[in-house]
Amino acid sequence: MAIELFNQGGHVCLMFSHLSDEGGNAVQANQFLVIHGDAGAIIDPGGNMAYNELLLTIGRFFPPNKLDKILASHADPDIIASLDRWMTSTQATLYISRLWERFAPHFCKPGKTQGRIIGIPDPGQHIPLGDSHLIALPAHFMHSEGNFQFWDPVSGILFSGDLGVSMGTSDDAARPVSSLAGHIPKMESFHRRYMVSGKVLKLWAHMARTLPIRMIVPQHGSPMTGAAVAEFIDWVSDFDCGVDHLTQANYVVPD
Repeated sequence: MAIELFNQGGHVCLMFSHLSDEGGNAVQANQFLVIHGDAGAIIDPGGNMAYNELLLTIGRFFPPNKLDKILASHADPDIIASLDRWMTSTQATLYISRLWERFAPHFCKPGKTQGRIIGIPDPGQHIPLGDSHLIALPAHFMHSEGNFQFWDPVSGILFSGDLGVSMGTSDDAARPVSSLAGHIPKMESFHRRYMVSGKVLKLWAHMARTLPIRMIVPQHGSPMTGAAVAEFIDWVSDFDCGVDHLTQANYVVPD
């Protein structure tokens, strides 16, 4: 099932939220397709559980063998464990943090990624997509050491990776959230553990406020739109998490 996030003037953003439910054995995950004219990029294509159906579903909107780029926010299995199969079925180039540039080939057969990986430098970069572009924004330590979000200036959508995640079902993920208050219980425990510190969230929030964000779409859970966008940025800008809560009691030899 494809959820249309944006469709205007030949620029289309699609979200796929129902492809990795396998009897509750794996965390729900979203995958994304951005089309601009004759160019297409897939964002965080997921693991092998999602691959077959994602490939078939994408084919209804864009020829998979013409995908230009695969964008990976980081190198977790739910992000790019299916990389070997995408390297076979497309000629796309993988964009991933320079920190993971030499780790990503471990998902593939020897030689399959040769000349097909571009390491994104820590400050981020513009990534061409036809006569438009996406922007890789630094999101380091949210939650990975080398982490990027992808900003689409045409649609105003921020593909935020693991920042903004909410835990629930695929049906939950298909419903955008326009007010944050009732949504926080689905987000709080994840962010306390998976985000490294309140310091990086505050720095990220300062950057995010400089962008005209229409929608924040995480890799797990529901998109945030309307008032929820600014409410989320305010929420994380003053949020203790990760190492903020650690003490010596967390580092004791087990009995």
